[in-house]
Amino acid sequence: MSTTDDWTLGRLLQWTADYLQQNGSDSPRLDAEILLAKSRGCKRIELYTSFDEIAAEDVRQQFRQLVKRRAEGAPVAYLVGEREFYSLPFLVNADVLIPRPETEFLIVQLFDRIKKQGRGGDPIQVLDLGTGSGCLAVTIAHHWPQARVTAVDVSPAALAVARSNAQRHQVLDRIEFLESDLWQGLEKRKFDYIVSNPPYVTDDEYIGLDREVAAYEPKLALVAGPLGTEILSQIAQQAPNHLHGNGWVFCEISPMIRDATVAIFKGVSGLTDVDVTKDLELRARIVGARRCAEEPPA
Repeated sequence: MSTTDDWTLGRLLQWTADYLQQNGSDSPRLDAEILLAKSRGCKRIELYTSFDEIAAEDVRQQFRQLVKRRAEGAPVAYLVGEREFYSLPFLVNADVLIPRPETEFLIVQLFDRIKKQGRGGDPIQVLDLGTGSGCLAVTIAHHWPQARVTAVDVSPAALAVARSNAQRHQVLDRIEFLESDLWQGLEKRKFDYIVSNPPYVTDDEYIGLDREVAAYEPKLALVAGPLGTEILSQIAQQAPNHLHGNGWVFCEISPMIRDATVAIFKGVSGLTDVDVTKDLELRARIVGARRCAEEPPA
């Protein structure tokens, strides 16, 4: 382009989309729009009525820096500081995993189960193991005013992000945040439902992850160990001791460890009705199980 005046928003978006595509982005146009909206301090939809507007110099400078970092592999969510989950915006940074659409199936399964059990109007106690950004805990509290949620994470930095999200969505008074390595800080407490998006990536899989995941997102929240089922096994083994009778546990899983995970959950004497739900791409995504009504063995 020959002059600065040529840098309209529309041309800026087109050039950037081409540039990001050449640098490996799977959604170059969307990335460009999100980053430009961030630089202008506007909603992305507002760009569509402003394509002929000349981009201000300060906007171009900020946009240039964001695009450079995106081309280097930095996730868009970290660059703009938030990500939508279940139609709610969540603050995110490098201390927490970026919420993904697949994880919304945990919410769907939980809400369906609450309705099937006729618990919609009753007070319920929910445990979110490994809360990270708090997307599960906050979404549950936001949509179910009767819910009291305990959000557990081993990372104090992650809990700080989760608290900020709870405050943002005005549910801070209904969520307890607990720094704990899984069950360690819970003692003998019991809940009606347990949800978790635990680490389930194997050591070998981690080596082959996309650069923007492996290089930027916290490894602690991704990798379980050599098998990928290490954390899931700990959750399954202890879930009966922390669920009320007929309570349910739901965990996100990788399709690659479906069979191994199902075997683990079916092998726990205090759990029954083990089932797997598929995501929109028909891949195994959520494992669910009910605690037997009788007390589990000591």
